[in-house]
Amino acid sequence: QVHVVESGGGLVQAGDSLRLSCAASGRTFSSYCVGWFRQVPGQEREFVAVISSSGGTYYSDSAKGRFTVSRDSGDDTTYLQMNNLKPEDTAVYYCAVVQRSPTSVALRLHAWEYDYWGQGAQVTVSS
Repeated sequence: QVHVVESGGGLVQAGDSLRLSCAASGRTFSSYCVGWFRQVPGQEREFVAVISSSGGTYYSDSAKGRFTVSRDSGDDTTYLQMNNLKPEDTAVYYCAVVQRSPTSVALRLHAWEYDYWGQGAQVTVSS
């Protein structure tokens, strides 16, 4: 199995920035997607951003222009840089990993497509 751990959450004011980290260990995949999702109590888990092992990225409309997903050179840590945070960004943020076909270029955008999940990191944005 793959062990996934998020870190970097916290309480910030509107307009501030925050960077979340996602560290994965265990099984090594040559091709994969790392997705970021968020969830507010009583609501569905929402897609935020994704990055593939080939470097492709995709963002939700709410994240586009404010959030940036990246990974380190060793591909074991993925980051979600969140700028200009808004109160509506308040949620538990989850990092997830799924293996991808080496020949696939498709990015996975749905929570049900992911197999390995972190424990979640609380992000609270005050106004």
